[in-house]
Amino acid sequence: MDITTFISNHRSTLLIADYNTYRTQLSRQILSTRKRLGRATPRREKFALKAITAEDVGGNREFAHLLLLTAERAWAHAMHVKTSHTEDATGKGITGSTRGYVISRLAKAAKTARDLVGMLNERSNSKASEYDLLEGRAYAASLAGAEEFEKESGGDQESGEKRWHECLKQYSEARVIYGALYEKEKKEVYREILANTVDPTIRYAAYQAHLSRTIAIPTVAKRFFPKDNAELVKMVEQVDQYALKDKPVPKTEAEKQASPQDVPNSVTWRGRKANIVDASIGQALASVSAAEARLRSYLSSNPSAPNKDKAAAYDDVLVASQDAADATKRATDELEKEKVDEGDPRMQDLRVTSLAVNYDLVSWRVGRNRVLIGAEDDGMKFEPQQRKKPRRSRKDGTDHQIREEGRGHKLARLRERVVLYDATIQSVNSVKDLRGAMRDAKFVEELDGKANYFRALKYLNISYSHSLLGNHVNALALLRQAQDLARHPSSSSTKTATDDAPPTLDLQQSVSSNLQTHVSSLLSRTHALVELHNLEAASAAACAKNAAHAAPLVQNLNSYPALGTQVDLTKLVTYPPKVEPVPVKPLFLDVAWNYIDYPGRKGEVEQKPVVNGVQEEKKAEPEKKKGWFGFGRG
Repeated sequence: MDITTFISNHRSTLLIADYNTYRTQLSRQILSTRKRLGRATPRREKFALKAITAEDVGGNREFAHLLLLTAERAWAHAMHVKTSHTEDATGKGITGSTRGYVISRLAKAAKTARDLVGMLNERSNSKASEYDLLEGRAYAASLAGAEEFEKESGGDQESGEKRWHECLKQYSEARVIYGALYEKEKKEVYREILANTVDPTIRYAAYQAHLSRTIAIPTVAKRFFPKDNAELVKMVEQVDQYALKDKPVPKTEAEKQASPQDVPNSVTWRGRKANIVDASIGQALASVSAAEARLRSYLSSNPSAPNKDKAAAYDDVLVASQDAADATKRATDELEKEKVDEGDPRMQDLRVTSLAVNYDLVSWRVGRNRVLIGAEDDGMKFEPQQRKKPRRSRKDGTDHQIREEGRGHKLARLRERVVLYDATIQSVNSVKDLRGAMRDAKFVEELDGKANYFRALKYLNISYSHSLLGNHVNALALLRQAQDLARHPSSSSTKTATDDAPPTLDLQQSVSSNLQTHVSSLLSRTHALVELHNLEAASAAACAKNAAHAAPLVQNLNSYPALGTQVDLTKLVTYPPKVEPVPVKPLFLDVAWNYIDYPGRKGEVEQKPVVNGVQEEKKAEPEKKKGWFGFGRG
């Protein structure tokens, strides 16, 4: 039948409407259901009550829905009258007659729900399962508890305490049943009913019954559960064997992770120990410890998982931490309503607990952002992503060429990082708004150091985007700001971050030094690029200024271009060419050849001719001039 889901779906109307609108809507649904079932009274006929039996419920589930809608309409009517008088501007509140009317509406709703439980108990005729019967009993118990709650509001102190015990008894029955069903089926609807309606009412009733705040709500529910009903106890234990008793101590590591952790009794914050004055806070902190153990196990067993999957594993820790913060705020509000002095030890412990719990909540949020950015270096380095290779090969059988990541995609990734850095910085600064945080000057200094660390990373990643666009001057200015911010220490003294711990706001000692080294190297490189671009721009301007007087490149091949005479690729030669003298063949003058006797060169002795046996002297002939200018080699 899904009784709980049916009621929860109908009450979702209250999110956008009031109780009177909800009651009107239920009246229309009841009328249409009666017409479909043939139970509506025709016009001009006298009304005759037709009782619903277990056989009717077994034959058609809409008969059970008709009873549920009737009970809901009576409850909505009571809540409408109560809220309308509570918000009355006269300040009189709910008077005796009005209170009696509200109680009568709640009594009618509880009676209708008990009638449905009686029909479901005839399981042979109603064909109801054990889950249907348990859900019906839990719904009837919650309505009966609401009736007892209203009865107590106008009673005296002695009779009021007795009524509070009856109220606790009814709500404890609903709490144990819903808790057992949640442990079995893990439906969110059961958890919402426990968190929004049952648990807050039990906590308030336990306070009015003078029970200690340190007693946990499940313990109160187990104490006031009607254990004399053996049949009910048996059905509950069949669903969850530990619904009415404590779970055994886990022995293996898997059982420790699956079972809830021990409820802590104190919280330690920066060397100060504060007692937990409310049991709901201890339960929430135990849930945080269990969720943290599961997160640590997932991260250690899946080191190569995508960043989105790792960040999704933080959801359970964030939800548990938020529940702990809400429980701390509720306990603080209750003490403030009681006008407890700030010097009271309970209030002092709650202030310290609130600061510790909210800091942990912010720390987990920052850790999730760090995982999304890249927990290895917090986004300090930016490397292009490797695109996935298509599974299918080309039609010609060749492999696909892996193209480099485009500039637009790189800029989009950098933009996502900057958004996460902004959210992280805002979360860190929100810790300062917590009460008592600004009084600790050293703690505020640590928060500023951590915020500066993420600001430096933000400026660093923005400089990457300017470098991709070619704006090296802007990148240089951003890197200079990042260097100034990275010089501030960002180490944490609240907790010591270890290598195997999940990323949180607590930073390791080496992160600041690594960031300073990386930013300094990038600053030097970007500074050099800016200087090169400036020299190139100056040379280009000087070249443009002196371009008309500079000689063409063909005439200056033996000289290196200096500043002001940069190579102009548009003036390589003179065109059209001009008629100019050009040396073609050089002159070689070797005058010393005729006057120097080189080694290996011997002079020739001239012989006189012999005539008739007598050697005659040869007449000297004038030497002929050789060469162009009358001298040369002989």
